[in-house]
Amino acid sequence: MQIDVIKQLIEKGLTGSEVILDGDGTHFQTTVVSDQFCGKSMLQRHQMVYKALGDKIGREIHALSIQALTRDEWENQKGLGVIR
Repeated sequence: MQIDVIKQLIEKGLTGSEVILDGDGTHFQTTVVSDQFCGKSMLQRHQMVYKALGDKIGREIHALSIQALTRDEWENQKGLGVIR
């Protein structure tokens, strides 16, 4: 599956999100930054990303590593040098 297609699906499902995505065509790593994650547990955040991808998970996307952050969390991690 094309990285651009996955990115568009996540951005459409989580309006206003910032998506950073890398992968080899079946295995992907993503960081999704969205204020829609505020007040949500990590499990709920991952479920939101999976919902945006629909039936692509388990079919075209065999593995997906997700880092789901609010904008504040993203900025804090960048400030600490955790994100390069």
